Amino acid sequence: MSKVTCDMAMSVDGFTAGPNQRADAPFGDGVGESLHRWMFDEPENNAAELAALIEAGAFIMGRNMFSPGRGAWDLDWTGWWGEEPPYHAPVFVLTHHERQSLEMKGGTVFHFVTGGVTEALGRARAAAGERNVAIAGGAATVNQFLAAGLIDELRLHVAPVLLGRGERLFDGVDRTDLVQVGVRHTDLVTHVSYEVVRPAAAAGNA
Repeated sequence: MSKVTCDMAMSVDGFTAGPNQRADAPFGDGVGESLHRWMFDEPENNAAELAALIEAGAFIMGRNMFSPGRGAWDLDWTGWWGEEPPYHAPVFVLTHHERQSLEMKGGTVFHFVTGGVTEALGRARAAAGERNVAIAGGAATVNQFLAAGLIDELRLHVAPVLLGRGERLFDGVDRTDLVQVGVRHTDLVTHVSYEVVRPAAAAGNA
């Protein structure tokens, strides 16, 4: 059975981005590449985790993950990734502003969803078929899915840095039981995987 997964790079104190995210600083002030050095400096040592980032059959992300803009769309903006994004699958972008679907090279098609997380997940599941659906970020979007009990597997990539401020994972998420199913580390990152226990299952074990 397919799952809803989520991969997030984060600091030890739980931040996935700093303050003031914008076009010339996608991850905000004071972050740079500190959360993602493991991807670029040690790709061979983290090959399995990098492959898992893009193995899903469909993806869901928040608008800020796709664009630095707010309000009405700048239709010239087609994402942070150039002409061929890495997803090679349908990507459903949560937004309050309608926009026509955007087809990119390599099979990535961005669909813009105004009906919230439930609509986005339903459309992503239909597109993914028997493959997994991945919640790609950012933190606010992941927090919505966690709070709604819609994530099955949470994979955290913890960089050895304290950011102190910014956008924090788990804000607004109530008590949630996790089962650790994997852990591995290199000099630049600790990868920790959890199964997210459904509220009904947790109550049954009380």
